[in-house]
Amino acid sequence: MPPKTNSLGLEREEYKAAKSTLCPGCGHDSIANQIISMAYDLGINQHNVIKLSGIGCSSKSPAYFLGRAHAFNSVHGRMPSVATGAMMANRSLTAIGVSGDGDTGSIGFGQFKHLVRRNVPMIYIIENNGVYGLTKGQFSATSDAGQVLKYYGKNELPALDLPLEAIIAGCTFVARSFSGDAKQAQTLLKAAMSHRGTAVLDIISPCVTFNNAPDSNKSYSYGKENEIPLHEITYYDRSAVPTREEIKVDEYESGKIIEVEMHDGSHIKLKKVDNDHDPRNRESAIKVLEKATMEQQFLTGLLYYEEPRATLADTLRLTETPLVHLGEEKLRPSKAALENLMKDFM
Repeated sequence: MPPKTNSLGLEREEYKAAKSTLCPGCGHDSIANQIISMAYDLGINQHNVIKLSGIGCSSKSPAYFLGRAHAFNSVHGRMPSVATGAMMANRSLTAIGVSGDGDTGSIGFGQFKHLVRRNVPMIYIIENNGVYGLTKGQFSATSDAGQVLKYYGKNELPALDLPLEAIIAGCTFVARSFSGDAKQAQTLLKAAMSHRGTAVLDIISPCVTFNNAPDSNKSYSYGKENEIPLHEITYYDRSAVPTREEIKVDEYESGKIIEVEMHDGSHIKLKKVDNDHDPRNRESAIKVLEKATMEQQFLTGLLYYEEPRATLADTLRLTETPLVHLGEEKLRPSKAALENLMKDFM
């Protein structure tokens, strides 16, 4: 029997890259595997993808998926700037950024907030383990208040909720998942890939070396025992003609199913479980996250989604033709044009 291939005639193995050097059992490797499966299932052309990262265990993981894609490993916390420049120079690329709770929530926090505010079109994955695993497990900005680590004592500071920060900054697609829930993570990745604008996906990814104690809400055992899905979520592609109309859906009751059409013609199907959270309601999304923090709940699923707003390329009125494909005659003003411009300043 011939090997199974996708719409591009490629096998899943062809979406892999280098062998992982992370600790055995690291949740980041599971996320890399789900990115591989997502790209294979959707038939993504790797040459149209750029992988971006900063510094940390999480930022090593782009080396482990989509080996034929473009890649840039930036300095600590500066991946958003590099991603912004890349997507402005070539708006035809698909950008997948991988960061960590330290890379995003500490040194790169300001960069993260402004990337979301500008609505740079990309998937922004936060591999969140609550510690600095690459530098021997110090507390990070998302570490639990009251958490105790063997070599660093007790954490007295409250944790940053990065999905909440993304919603407040104006992100139009915000989700949270768990690296141990492969089906949900892959479904959310597919939906994020279909989104027009910044899509933030915070994935709790246990650090098996420094932060895997049962009392940590970033541990594998805690995630498996306490994960509370907001809804059942399914992604499917009808190969419909992409639209740019405002997305609206009717209200739906608990146990009922709705379909939300993305802008590339694909759909996400949501089925309410045991709660009344509406991911299309910004106020509801903020309240459900704040309630989860107070009650120490671990909520996963699509937290917030709204009709995509103008991306940074639209705001800057860039040409539909990527800047990298424009000729010198388009990019370099003539002598006469420069002289006319200078006259305005005289």
